[in-house]
Amino acid sequence: MAIDEVSVSDLESALASGARLYDVREPDEYTAGHVPGAVLIPLGTVAGRVDEFRGDGLTYVICKSGGRSMKACEILADEGLEVVNVAGGTMGWINSGRTTVAGDQPA
Repeated sequence: MAIDEVSVSDLESALASGARLYDVREPDEYTAGHVPGAVLIPLGTVAGRVDEFRGDGLTYVICKSGGRSMKACEILADEGLEVVNVAGGTMGWINSGRTTVAGDQPA
C-alpha cells in the first residue's frame, strides 16, 4: 500500500487548517522539541493505540526524519485510517527555520 507524503510546508498549511499531527518519536526526543500541536504516541505503542489516531480527515504522522513515521503510517493504514507521512520529519521542520515547542505537552 502506498503512503502519501507531504512536505513540511504542506504540513504547516494543514496545521493552520486544523489538521491533526502525531509524533511517533520517543518521549525524550519529543520533550526536547516538537512541531507545535503534535501529540506524542511513540512508535512502539502505535499498534495498541490505533483508536487514538481516529478522527475526521487525514491523520498526519511525523518522527525525526520520516522513517519511523512511515512505519507508523503503514500500521495505521492497515487499520483503515487515512494517513500522511511528513517527509523530512521534525528535522526538516527545524532545518526550514520553523520553530518547535519543548516539553511534554503538544503546544
